[in-house]
Order: sequence, then structure tokens, then C-alpha cells
Amino acid sequence: MSRFFATGSDSESEESSSADEITPKATGTTFNKQALLLSDDEEDTKRVVRSAKDKRFEELTNIIKTIRNAMKIRDMSKCLEEFEQLCRAFLKSKTIVDKEGVPQFYIRLLADLEDYLNQLWEDKEGKKKMNKNNAKALSTLRQKIRKYNKDFETEIASYKENPEQSAEEEEKDDIGSASSESDDDDDDDDDDEGITAKSLMKKKPQEEEKKAPEASKFLKGAADDESESEDDEESEDWGSDSVDSGSESEDNEGAASSLAVVFLKKTQDEKQHERKKDDKKKRLKKKVQQEEEAEEEGEAEEGGWEKVKGGVPLVKEKPKMFAKGTEINSAVVIKKLNEILQARGKKGTDRAAQIELLHALAGIANENNLGEGILVKIKFNIIASLYDYNPNLAAFMKAEMWKKCLDCIDELLDILFNNNNIFIGENIAEDSENLGISDQPFRVRGCILTLVERMDEEFTKIMQNTDPHSQEYVDNLKDEGHVCGIIDRLLQYLETKGSTEEVCRVYLRRIMHTYYKFDYKAHRRSLGLQGETKSEQDQEESEGEDSAIIMDRLCKFIYAKDRTDRIRTCAILCHIYHHALHSRWYQARDLMLMSHLQDNIQHADPPVQILYNRTMVQLGICAFRQGMIKDAHNALLDIQSSGRAKELLGQGLLMRNMQERNAEQEKIEKRRQVPFHMHINLELLECVYLVSAMLLEIPYMAAHEFDARRRMISKQFHHQLRVGERQPLLGPPESMREHVVAASKAMKMGDWRTCHSFIINEKMNSKVWDLFPEAQRVREMLVRKIQEESLRTYLFTYSSVYDSISMETLSEMFELELPTVHSIISKMIINEELMASLDQPTQTVVMHRTEPTSLQNMALQLAEKLGGLVENNERVFDLKQGVYGGYFNRDQKGGYQQKQNYQRGGYRNQNQSSY
Repeated sequence: MSRFFATGSDSESEESSSADEITPKATGTTFNKQALLLSDDEEDTKRVVRSAKDKRFEELTNIIKTIRNAMKIRDMSKCLEEFEQLCRAFLKSKTIVDKEGVPQFYIRLLADLEDYLNQLWEDKEGKKKMNKNNAKALSTLRQKIRKYNKDFETEIASYKENPEQSAEEEEKDDIGSASSESDDDDDDDDDDEGITAKSLMKKKPQEEEKKAPEASKFLKGAADDESESEDDEESEDWGSDSVDSGSESEDNEGAASSLAVVFLKKTQDEKQHERKKDDKKKRLKKKVQQEEEAEEEGEAEEGGWEKVKGGVPLVKEKPKMFAKGTEINSAVVIKKLNEILQARGKKGTDRAAQIELLHALAGIANENNLGEGILVKIKFNIIASLYDYNPNLAAFMKAEMWKKCLDCIDELLDILFNNNNIFIGENIAEDSENLGISDQPFRVRGCILTLVERMDEEFTKIMQNTDPHSQEYVDNLKDEGHVCGIIDRLLQYLETKGSTEEVCRVYLRRIMHTYYKFDYKAHRRSLGLQGETKSEQDQEESEGEDSAIIMDRLCKFIYAKDRTDRIRTCAILCHIYHHALHSRWYQARDLMLMSHLQDNIQHADPPVQILYNRTMVQLGICAFRQGMIKDAHNALLDIQSSGRAKELLGQGLLMRNMQERNAEQEKIEKRRQVPFHMHINLELLECVYLVSAMLLEIPYMAAHEFDARRRMISKQFHHQLRVGERQPLLGPPESMREHVVAASKAMKMGDWRTCHSFIINEKMNSKVWDLFPEAQRVREMLVRKIQEESLRTYLFTYSSVYDSISMETLSEMFELELPTVHSIISKMIINEELMASLDQPTQTVVMHRTEPTSLQNMALQLAEKLGGLVENNERVFDLKQGVYGGYFNRDQKGGYQQKQNYQRGGYRNQNQSSY
């Protein structure tokens, strides 16, 4: 019986018998000398014949598999490495691609990878969790894929328009290539063994039977949206499996097995294998979907580990809170409350369902009139559950939960105000609670002050995490009135029933919401500008208590009653800030000096240090508005000289290396940031500092022009001058710094009008000066200071040119009153800054020039050498001690050099000018 007829039977018995028949014949044909000489591996290598296209495409497919596996585990470094390898492999197969076209599976990977990287890039929280290598690899890979995909824009666009059709075409191409490969191998084997065309005709239906379930599987995958990506992954696996099956069939043939028999058996095995694989992937897909849904519902950074969407049985209990016929009394409700609270904090607890259950329990207690004690107890737990909804400290409340929290606290305060027989406190033990209705007053364990403080912190977090330039920030800021209202109500409640410590804590909360706000209505009343109010609400607000009176009353209570240093320190700083904000310079300065906070503020915690920095800055701006230029410069010097004003004021973080600050420290520092509506304008701050430095530094530079050992009053101001001098092309000033530098150059020449035009103009008014409450008064003060300092600079610079000069001429030149000019010149003569005398009858200034004697010249040289020796000695001493303070430490010491330099400056300058 011919073996061709044997392969055509459908029964298993005939199949097995044909296999038995064929086996000895196949063995006889393959057993030869060559088989003895070659090992199994060598024989396999010799027999496997594949085209260049199949080799290159298989290499691409394997790399794509590795990339997809790395995408699943978010290994960006591996993705980048494999993508570079994929690009090299694709370049090698360029000749084949030019003939056959770009394979569809390659286009599909490029599109999927780009979408995946864009999704990761937009996930800011996910990026923060990445380590440094993965984050760097993500950025690099995103740039490379965007640049690389420009060459395949049309193919990617057509794929994205119809991804399902593209996937089907890809599968057909893979199946066709695999079948053609197996057909080529079959033809070779049939030629060797004499297979006729009749056997090929009989093999065709079997191959179609093999393709039929696979095609139906992919058609089903295209119709089903949920398993689309799963089936796409199977399509890639199927292509590679077909190649493996071809090689396996060749191995079996090498072992003297019939190709047709093996192919039929393989079809049955593959069907079962694919079915198992399909079920396994569906289960895996379902599991992944459940994890993603759990992450979305967690709404927290650390909530991703929850793999159970609603695994706690509390949700099922919700419809039937109590069994039918159960008598609702205090004991039953308290028992149910304890059952709900036992699930709090456990893994798998649905927090939203727990909050709903507590609301339902509060409704039941209210309907059955079980007393206010139980209701207060449940309200305490509802608010605590709302705070626990986000387990992560960095996460902030969503709008819905925030509104619920405010409403619950309002309801709780309403109950406490309406029932004077309710006593609450943390010192009440749970055993001694009295929640039922009885003759005794209600006693509930809990602290309303802690809840309100947590509410205030949540409001700060909401403002910190909202875009300050969006409408959402404005909407959230409107809730501050509600927050302050709750604090005021709590303040009234604790003034009657709270301890002194609790009153101090709630007073500080009220102060923190008041100290940074400028009281425009009190300012108008002080100026007598109060007009007719348009509505009753405006009239009530205008008749309300001034913020200065409120701050004074609250702060003085804390000064007298508080026992903790932190609350008193914060209250003092807020009080100083409020005084400075409203231009009460002397009160603010005296309070700062009497408190001695500057001596030990470095030992305070970072939020208090930020508050201290904000207070010092506001104090400096207040001194500037009052014309106290030197005090303003001294107050702003520490903040501005550091170059980290933004960070020191808690208004943002500067870019630093990862060595200086890791991710955890960055999170902590972000939580300390001040909300945007409390920020101090940094450009205004820098402008005030630079203008103050200009008014001090330019006359000093003119007086000590030839002194090689002159000190710098402001290092930052000198830096800006050097930057301006290094510019190759000097155009009109644009930025605020350029305006100040240009004004400084004009003042150096005694040209006060040009200096005035650079400091006060439309651009500077809009950027800086119009931001002050009394802008016009500040501008007038600035003009006056510029005139006075320009006069001093003029006299220092040009005194050597004049023998005498009339004070009337100076008065007209600088547009100052004659007594003012007389006063300025007198001070300069008394301080030995100007070697001159006043001639009263003629109202002139007579300059003195005296040639130094030889003894005086020798004394000057000796003093100069001694000064150099002392300075070198101090420098060596500082180096030995390990500290070299530079200009600032030596200035603070205020020792021999500073005094000598100050006393000798005018005399030496006069002598040099007379030579």
C-alpha cells in the first residue's frame, strides 16, 4: 500500500498504521555515511534553509518582543538599549525593506512606543517615582522616537486611522510567510522522496483547517474591543511560533517521521495549546484591568498597591445597615459604629464606602432621636475618615471631599453651639464617655481644635497644588472666607470652654490668615478717603474692626499666656510683618529689636525660619518706603546676597544637583512652600535692594575713588555694574537691573536728572513703583534722595576742580532748598569727608588744599604698610582657623582696619587730589 494513500485517511487507526509503515522506509533512506560523520546540531544547521527576508524579520520580531516586555515593566533603560539595537537591525535589512516595503509590525511598534512614551511623559507623578537612570532614558528615548518617526509619518498615520485592519494585514503576511516557508521545505523533502502532486492536493485542506481557527481567532479579536491589544500580541507570537513549528517539523523529519503525519498531529496540539494560551492571556488581561481600576479609584500616590476594587463586605452591608425588626438604640448604633471603625486603615478597605456608611449611620441616629452625644461622636469619625481618604501626606483633598469636610465641621460646630451640655476633649477616656440620653451631660472623646487645624493644613495643600494662574486657584481662594469663618466660630467656642493653650493655638491660626493682608479700608479711613458705600454688606465691612486692632489683641494675649516658644515666636513675627506692611516702621523695628529673635532664629524649624525671612524682607521694604535707605539695605542684605531669595522666602525651589537634594527632601521642601497669594514680589524686592545699594554705594565710591583698600557695601550691586560694563553694545535699558545700572552711571557723574529718568519712568512704574500702596509718596521720596546723593557725589568727584563754589549755584543745579544744601555740606565737613569750610557772608564753600610735609608723607606710608601687615596677619589667622570670611566677616568685626580706613579716607583723597 502506497504511503500517499495512507496519509489521505481520516481515521486515527489508519494514520497510526501508515506511520508504522513509513518508519522503516524513512529510516533506511536517511541512514547513510553522512549521518555517521555529522552530529545532530550540524545536521540541523545544514538542513534549515531560510531566506534572508525571514532571517531579518525574525531578528526584528525578537527585538520588538524584548521592547514590549520592557514597556510592561516600565524599564526605560532597557527600552532605549533595545530601540537602538532595533534601529541598527532595521538598517541592516534596508535592501529587503526596499523590495518588500516596511513591515506592518515595525510600523505598529513605532506608533505604540511613541504613544506609550507620551503617556509616561504626561504622568508627572509617575515620572517623580522613576529613578534617575529611567528618567534620563525616558527623556532620551522620547526625543529619539520623535525624530525617528518623522521618516514614517505616512505609514504611522495610516496605521492609526485603521489599526485593526493593519493588524489583520500583518497577521496575513506573517501566516503567508510562515506557510510559504513550510511549503518550500515540503517541496524540497518531496523532491527527495518522490512525492507527487496528488499528495500536495490532499495536504491543502489540512493546511486550511489549520489556518481556519487561527483566522477566526483574529477576526474575533478585531471585533472585540477589550481583547484587541491582547490579540495583537498573540499575532506577533503566532508568527514566531510558525517558524518554530517549521523547524520542529524538519527535526522530526530528520528522525524519519512522515511530514504529513507530523503536521496533522501538530495541528491538534496547536489548537489545544493556542486555546490554553488564549485563556491564560485573557485572565492576565482581566487582572491587569482590575489593578488599573483600583489605582484610579485610590486617587492617591501610594494607593496603587490596592488590587481589590471593593473587596470589603461593608458595601454589601450598606442597604441593610440593621436587620429587620432590630430595635434601634444607642448600644446598637455604637456597636455598628465600632464595626465600621475596625475596618479603618486595613488593606482592602473602601474608604469612600466607609464615609457613606458613617453618613447613613448619622442619619439613622438623627431619625431615631438617639441624642446629640452619638451624633457628635459620628461626626468626629466622619471628619477623621475624610482626612484619611488620602493616606499620602503629599496628596491633597479633591474638591468634593473638601466641600464635605467644611460642611461636616460647620454641622459639628452648630451642634456644639446649640447644646451647652456637651463636653468634648482628648482627656476623656473612651470608658468614661456618656453618649446616651440621661440626666448627666454628654461626654465625648475628641478634639475639635485638631480637626480645624488639619482643615487649615489641607486648605494650604490645596492652594499649593493648584496652578496659581488658573481660574481654579481663584475659586479655591474664595473658600478662605469659609475657613476663616470656621476658625472664628471655633475661637468663640474655645474662649468659653477651652483651655489657655487651646485658645493660643486657635489665635495663632487666625493670625496666620490675617498678617499678610493689607487693610485697604483702614488705610482709606486713616487718609479720610472713606466715601459712600454702595451696599449694606460693604457698610458692615467698613464699620468692622481694623485688622491692626485684631492683630494687637490676639498677639498680646499670646505674649501673656503662651508657654511654648514656637507659638509666641510666630505671633511676634506676624505682628512685625503686619506693622511693616502698613508702614508702621518704628513699631515694627522696636518689636524686632526687643524680641532678640535674630540671635537664635537659626535653631528654629524651617517654617518659622521662612516666616522670619519674609518678615525681614517686609521690614526692609517698609524702611525703604519711609526713606530709611541704610536700614532698608541692612534688612535686605542677608536675603539678597545669598542669591537664593526665592528659596529662602518659600516661594519656589532652585534647580540643584541630585547630590545636594534627593527626591524625598524635595517633597518635604515643596510642602513648606508658601501659597501663591502670599508671595512677595521678587522683582520689587530686588529693585528696592539695588536702588538702596546705589544710593549708598555711589557716593562712597566717589569719596574713596583712589583708595585701593576700599570695601564693597553691596557685592551684588557691584556684580551688576561689572555686567553692565562688559556689554559690548550699550543700548537703552530694558530690564529693571539695566535701568538701575544706567541710573548709577548717571549719578556717578552728578547728573541727577538722567538718574531720575532711569529710575522713575513708565516701565519702572508699571513693574515696581505702582505696586506700593502709596506710590506717589514713594516716588517723591526717591526723587529727593537722588538729588541729595547726587549732590554729595558731585562734591566728592569735582571738589579738586573748584577753589570755591556758591551754595546758591548748587541749590539751583540740584533743585534743592538752600538750608538743605547747607545741611548736607555741613555734615560732610564735620565727618571729615570734605576738606572745606563755609563762608557765611558770601554763602560759599571754600575748598582747602594743603601740601603734606615730609613727616606727614612718611607717616602716611608707615600707616599704609602697617595696615597691610595687619590685614595679612588676620588673613593667615583666619586660614589657620579654617574660616576665611571675606569682606562680610571683616566688616562685621568692625575692627582696626574699618575705623582707620574710614578716618583716613577723606584726608588721603584730599591729599591725592591736591598733588
